[in-house]
Amino acid sequence: MLIDFHVHAFTDEIAEKAISTLISNAQIPCYTNGTVGDTRRLFNEWGVDYGVLLPIATKPAQQLRINNWAAEQAAGGIIPFGTVHPDAPDVGEELRRIKSLGLKGIKLHPDYQGFFLFEEKMKPIYKACEELGLPIVIHMGHDPVSPLTRHAMPYHLVAINEEFPALKIIGAHLGGMFAWEEVLHYVCGRENIWLDTSYLAGEISAEMMTSVIKKHGAEKILFASDCPWHTPKQETEFIETLPLSPEEKEKIYWKNAAKLLKMRH
Repeated sequence: MLIDFHVHAFTDEIAEKAISTLISNAQIPCYTNGTVGDTRRLFNEWGVDYGVLLPIATKPAQQLRINNWAAEQAAGGIIPFGTVHPDAPDVGEELRRIKSLGLKGIKLHPDYQGFFLFEEKMKPIYKACEELGLPIVIHMGHDPVSPLTRHAMPYHLVAINEEFPALKIIGAHLGGMFAWEEVLHYVCGRENIWLDTSYLAGEISAEMMTSVIKKHGAEKILFASDCPWHTPKQETEFIETLPLSPEEKEKIYWKNAAKLLKMRH
């Protein structure tokens, strides 16, 4: 079993343009055509059983339309999350609607949505997600679209965790792209914070990856690729080089995700 907890795709109408723009901005290759259909097809080839779809509303007006679309994708191995934009006037109402649509959580991307994790306007979102039981996947650390501004750093997760202890947070890119020493120091060992493995192959050393997993606990690590920017195969091949037990790998590859998502298996 393999559950990829960090997958991106777009509506068929905008996929080509969106992928082209993102490739231009980030200067990285892409492994799907950006549609859910192509992602499903490739996941079958790659041996991925489920993929967690993480849409992002880059404007307040987009959130309702994107969430409706995301809910429609809940089939064929796709497990959709929703999205809210912090500047939307109806963000609380939309979070409740996300829950009613059956979406399993939300994705926040501070770089693309233009906010810092510590801003006061974010606290109602954290509180509502805590009360609704909606996990939040957050892009953490470096991002090529704003390389000199770190909107979301590991110590920010700690502050959120302390104020909203029941909130389930998934720190993408092992809790902070290129800030893993800070993850080790501030984040590892904390409850209700999971770390995903998205876009790590070729970016982090095996020693650092192993240190974070061992200190935080394999039961709080979620397999993820950041597809279409990395393939699940790239990440599994990297994880297979780490000194982890079969039981630890099984937790990372699917058991932790299934438990967090309350999947029947």
